[in-house]
Amino acid sequence: MNTQSELSWIPATGVQLRKAGVQFDALRIDGEDGRTLADRLARMTGGDPGPIVETATGRRGVYFLVPVGSTSHRPWPAGVTRLAAGPDHVSYIPIPALNGLTWPLSWRYRPTAADQLVHALLLRTALHSQE
Repeated sequence: MNTQSELSWIPATGVQLRKAGVQFDALRIDGEDGRTLADRLARMTGGDPGPIVETATGRRGVYFLVPVGSTSHRPWPAGVTRLAAGPDHVSYIPIPALNGLTWPLSWRYRPTAADQLVHALLLRTALHSQE
């Protein structure tokens, strides 16, 4: 695993919001569907799907961190929320620290490289194989 300094978008402690469209965008899928999809994607990638954050409360959202702009111009099924930036639109993505108290957020799959994100097309393939 890289050092914290190589992953400057991850907070040193606690939880912070990151503006979509800067380092990454995200797709959120709530509940067990999101968790199942994250695990399917991990199996497809040999256990390294890219950074995926999950919440333990509310809708129990699962956030798949994808490259900036990779979610646009593609149809996404119902139940998928795009978190991206655009004209007159700003989204924020919750990011937990790698260690310490971050509840209700946690890493389902931690980042393993500074420039590695979830591959949006592979995520879409995994999502459609889930239907």
